[in-house]
Amino acid sequence: MPKELADNLARRFPEDTAVQFNYLPTLRAKLSLNSADFQDAINRLRAASPYEMGYPGEAYEWQAMYPVYVRGEAYLAARDGNQAAEEFQKILDHRGIVLYEPIGALANLQLGRAYAMQGDTAKAKAAYQDFLTLWKDADPDITILKQAKAEYAKLQ
Repeated sequence: MPKELADNLARRFPEDTAVQFNYLPTLRAKLSLNSADFQDAINRLRAASPYEMGYPGEAYEWQAMYPVYVRGEAYLAARDGNQAAEEFQKILDHRGIVLYEPIGALANLQLGRAYAMQGDTAKAKAAYQDFLTLWKDADPDITILKQAKAEYAKLQ
């Protein structure tokens, strides 16, 4: 069903730059990740690279840097902590593009995971602490927060 929705979107908006070079590569990359095809996810996001740092305006603000985030997820899934860290750091280095999108905070958590994968415990702890500080007032029953706290505890 999601593949059909993506195909429909591609047909309906063949000349829309945001759709063709942001939404669709990101959506198709997520579908590839769901199928554990990490390399395909990374390949699909190449089309978004020239546009991923752009901010096309209020109507599309949710898309800012999502291709970067999904590429980072793909590298994490492929167990490439170095490349994953580079992608998540891009988000943290450009907070003005991401604004209040959830990936702005989640990039800290993912960066912590990337550093942990690399074996850099000090940097991993710092990234996890940044995430946990941002989420200090969040509902403690949120799954991602519980996971982050458990992962952080294992670094101690």
